[in-house]
Amino acid sequence: MAKKRRRNDDGMVFSTNSSYSFDDDHSEDDGKWSPDGCLLHVSLDRKQRAGKPVTLVEGHDGPASDLLLLGKDLKKLCGVGGTVKEGCILVQGDHRDKVVSHLEKIGYTVKRKGG
Repeated sequence: MAKKRRRNDDGMVFSTNSSYSFDDDHSEDDGKWSPDGCLLHVSLDRKQRAGKPVTLVEGHDGPASDLLLLGKDLKKLCGVGGTVKEGCILVQGDHRDKVVSHLEKIGYTVKRKGG
């Protein structure tokens, strides 16, 4: 039988798994994670985008909420659109220099991939 219950902390609304418990603590510990040990790779990608450049930020191993906020900050910094998909931040256009300098300023270790 399907269980239905809404929780604000994990986003789980519905589960068809009969052994799933909504009371288990599945949340990540946001208090212990810091960007110091996180190595991010910044590259330019044109594949499957009709030749349009996209700045790609990969390698974030922290909480998903931090990744979403970082993506929002980078899009605002560059003044363009973008998205966060599959653990990667995509920023429309070639903004590698701005992105790298901003990430280093807020404490991430950054490595440029590609040319």
